[in-house]
Amino acid sequence: MTSLNEAIRRRGPWSLPNLLTYGRIIAIPALVALLFWPWDDWARWTALGIYVVAAVTDYLDGWLARSWGQQSAIGRMLDPIADKLLVCALLLMLVHTETIKGWAIWAAIVILCREILVSGLREFLAELKVSVPVSKVAKYKTTAQLFALGFLVAGPAGDKVLPHNTQIGLVMLWIAALLTIYTGWDYLNSGIRHLVEEDERAS
Repeated sequence: MTSLNEAIRRRGPWSLPNLLTYGRIIAIPALVALLFWPWDDWARWTALGIYVVAAVTDYLDGWLARSWGQQSAIGRMLDPIADKLLVCALLLMLVHTETIKGWAIWAAIVILCREILVSGLREFLAELKVSVPVSKVAKYKTTAQLFALGFLVAGPAGDKVLPHNTQIGLVMLWIAALLTIYTGWDYLNSGIRHLVEEDERAS
């Protein structure tokens, strides 16, 4: 109980929500290393276990930060970075292992390009002190992407337990990619509007 109370009171870079975010970043090289043995079931299941824990911490760190009043600048900066690093690293490794192949690679490319677009757009708009809120569709996209990656990380090992596991993951990846196109355009449209308004004020 004492340690829990200390975790609740602790603020700054070493608060529990921030530690969970750091853990998600540390999990990335472990996942990448495991996926260098894509045909070994133990590697796939271990990677899936790590991925599930990382996905849970993605929810927990934000919830705990709000509940315990431990929201911080470093947490707001690192949380989306950790998410994007995790998604991008996994997509690259899943293409490398040929879990994602053929036309499905286009879905991965769309998601990767969207992450770069939104990151660049948010960084530029931050200089203008303009925030772009997360839409409901973006949350649906994140959920579809989260489950798609889980199925695909399990890959061939998952197929032995759940028939068509990999195909389910690929279908969900395409759903995430389609939602990604919609949300990416939404962010881009909103960003362009702010940029035009900024240019009009400057002229």
